[in-house]
Amino acid sequence: MNGEKWGLYPDYDVMEHADQWDDLTREIVMQRLHPPTVLKHLSDWEQNMIAKISEHLAYEDRGEIIAWIVSCFDSQLAADVGESERKPGAPPQEKLIRDGLKALDQWARMLSAQGFLECGTQVQFQVLSRLQLGSLPAIDQWKDSLQKDLFTKLAGMVIKAYYSHPVVWSDIGYGGPAYPRGYVRIELGLTDPWEAKVKED
Repeated sequence: MNGEKWGLYPDYDVMEHADQWDDLTREIVMQRLHPPTVLKHLSDWEQNMIAKISEHLAYEDRGEIIAWIVSCFDSQLAADVGESERKPGAPPQEKLIRDGLKALDQWARMLSAQGFLECGTQVQFQVLSRLQLGSLPAIDQWKDSLQKDLFTKLAGMVIKAYYSHPVVWSDIGYGGPAYPRGYVRIELGLTDPWEAKVKED
């Protein structure tokens, strides 16, 4: 990837419609464009690990979007958001992810004699693909089922944050919050004037 706009809506910018949102909605969306540069919960190494993992899982290299994803991890792990979705026997998400990042580093060293951040894209892909399958060597508590749990949690948090970023909304043609503007044309195949239109070849 080279960071250029892609997809069917290269000229669409959801932020051109920000004046149609109420003040609170506009403030929330604007904060996503400018996430905090100093995070309170994750260490620098953990932030770099999550950033690299996010680049691979979301196939994304735009720095502002990766920064937003990392900030979402920081706030969610600090607040225990999503713990009600934890399946029986699984560790709390903060422990799962923080211990999991250390385990990923160990697995990378087993495969390449270098840590995850230093081992290169090919080994990083290998570690993550084997994590998804639960086929990495069992170290400590990291058996196949817990490996899959870690991948599922990482992927879920990355994708949730990714698709909440306004730049990604523009990429996929999503018009952003409809409140208080609302939709008028709800018939199949019709779009409101402010919605993205498919690029014509």
